[in-house]
Amino acid sequence: MFVLITYDVNITLAHGAKRLRNVARACLNYGKRVQNSVFECILTESQFFVLRDQLKGIIDTEQDSIRFYILGKNWKRKVETLGKDMGVDFTGELII
Repeated sequence: MFVLITYDVNITLAHGAKRLRNVARACLNYGKRVQNSVFECILTESQFFVLRDQLKGIIDTEQDSIRFYILGKNWKRKVETLGKDMGVDFTGELII
């Protein structure tokens, strides 16, 4: 399933910058950054639950927030981009 992850981590209080880095690092393990605090991820259901639980353990739920937009399998017709497209074609060829 295609999941868009957005987050807002309060960096004005103690340990905020560290939480911000840890959230970004966790998301990078599962997807691609398309904006500063936005990641696009193709996940299995179990990967989604693992990532969600991992992120829940990183943030301070009183100060920070993370939103998951689950776009499902027909995501290509649900995503529209204006301007520079930072997304990745998960269905295309992968060259290493």
